Amino acid sequence: MDLMAPARLFHRGELVFSQAQPVTALFILKTGRVRVFRVAEDGKALTMAILEPGAVFGEMLLVGQSMYDNYAEAIEDSSICRLGADEVERFLISDPRIAIRISRILGEQVARLEERLTDLALRPLAARVASTLLSLAGTPRNGMFSGPRPIRLTHEQIAGLLGATREATSKTLADFASQGIIRQGRGRITVQNITALRAKARGTA
Repeated sequence: MDLMAPARLFHRGELVFSQAQPVTALFILKTGRVRVFRVAEDGKALTMAILEPGAVFGEMLLVGQSMYDNYAEAIEDSSICRLGADEVERFLISDPRIAIRISRILGEQVARLEERLTDLALRPLAARVASTLLSLAGTPRNGMFSGPRPIRLTHEQIAGLLGATREATSKTLADFASQGIIRQGRGRITVQNITALRAKARGTA
């Protein structure tokens, strides 16, 4: 893929695409993280997803991707490959391994979206906040914790991911901080007590 579609570096805060500059292309995130969001009529931004390395996104009906009306922003320096429709079709036909890999990635993204929708409908806010922090810190709900990775998102952006108000999200984060579960700084959140955060995500504490 490096030879077929060299990656471009997007700096933190740079838009990959927007409503004002829509593109018909498939993007593959190699390094960094990207926030996909849309802007409501009142100007508020609703975060749809935080994409990790390996994610496939963009507007490409050939593989069932539709992101018109969305924005994509690098929330940290990110290396991203961009493929046009002709390139996607050529690569998919020329190498079935790529087609299988993209299909698997898209399926995983749909599964994560379904899980998020279930969380929104059925789980209390504290559990949703904890689960989201685990995900953003690169920490599975079960398994080994490789060390804290600072979460560089605002309270409003996290609230957008949760479908909650900024006020309620900030209160929950403040509660976690007072219990020593997380540490909050300017523009970042660091997980301090992974065991307690996992318990919050399960809704048991």
